[in-house]
Amino acid sequence: MLKRTPFTPAEKQLLIRFWRSASGFWYGTSARLAWLLIVVLIATVILQLMTQYALNFWNRDFFNAIEHRNPAELWAQAFRFLPLAAASLSLMVVQVWARITTQIRWREWLSNHLYDYWLKSDRYARLRFAVSDHQTPEYRIAEDAKVATDLPVDLVLGLLSSLLNAATFIGILGSVGDGIDIHYRAITLTIPCYLVIAVIAYSLLLSVAIFFIARHLTRVIEENKRTEAELRSVGTHLREAAEGIALQDGKKDARHVIGAALKGVIAIWRIYCRQLMRMTLVTYTSVLVTPVVGLLLCIPKYLSETMTLGEVVQAAAAFVVVQGAFGWFTDNYARLAEWTSSANRVASLLLALDEIDPPNSEA
Repeated sequence: MLKRTPFTPAEKQLLIRFWRSASGFWYGTSARLAWLLIVVLIATVILQLMTQYALNFWNRDFFNAIEHRNPAELWAQAFRFLPLAAASLSLMVVQVWARITTQIRWREWLSNHLYDYWLKSDRYARLRFAVSDHQTPEYRIAEDAKVATDLPVDLVLGLLSSLLNAATFIGILGSVGDGIDIHYRAITLTIPCYLVIAVIAYSLLLSVAIFFIARHLTRVIEENKRTEAELRSVGTHLREAAEGIALQDGKKDARHVIGAALKGVIAIWRIYCRQLMRMTLVTYTSVLVTPVVGLLLCIPKYLSETMTLGEVVQAAAAFVVVQGAFGWFTDNYARLAEWTSSANRVASLLLALDEIDPPNSEA
């Protein structure tokens, strides 16, 4: 059973407390570099979108040339592909540099801030008298602060890219798959923008499935981090105290204590594994099925000769892009849960330090 710390504040309060400290990176002496990196990241996302848009139309023209068996046009499209591929590759490399640099700089700033706040005025020594959730502060600063600054950059960058992709490629779906007629006996039903409707319904179904399957994932990850930290703490005390760990009942030996801590870690990992298995069942099914769904939706119009082969490939590729954009929540649910867990743990430590000395502008 998952265990909650009795004094853990509401999650909203934790996230607000985390951001109050972490947002300091975007102000003061570090602000200029931080915002410059953000501008570079946004620019790479927009330019990459323009490149992918051009590649989508390249797909159409290339496969139309195949359908028409036109060697000259095929060669022309092959040479047209080279600069597009080079541009996309270059933008991806620049984006990786800017993203990782932002993560490194933010982590460095937040870690220094946390160490200063923890060590100043002997708070680290007085922390054991606080009643809040503050166990293994050194682990929270070293590991949870890393996750809490790495993932937001990835997630926000991915969300921005998804929103722009959805807004751009949904127009392709609407224009290429403008409508379809469904005939049943003497009845003809016309569905306008049927590819757009289909991708929205399909993405919504996947998101609902992930939400119900993994709605407890944040708690599972928090418990996983707690038990891992507890195991490290027990090992540290065993190394530092030759007589072992003094327990409340005074009867259990050191080997029993570390065995119990390890048992707790393994138990929560099994729960975590089951959560990920269920999520993988949905997400990987989507990876396999989505391209096929896009093609199948276009086949009726291709067979009726109202859509060319190139348009089929173009629309199917746009379907995958739009579904991926709408599926951002589905694809990143586990990472959102991991970030929430780490941010909560950092915030819990900050709140415990706040109890020792009233918070001020430096916190």
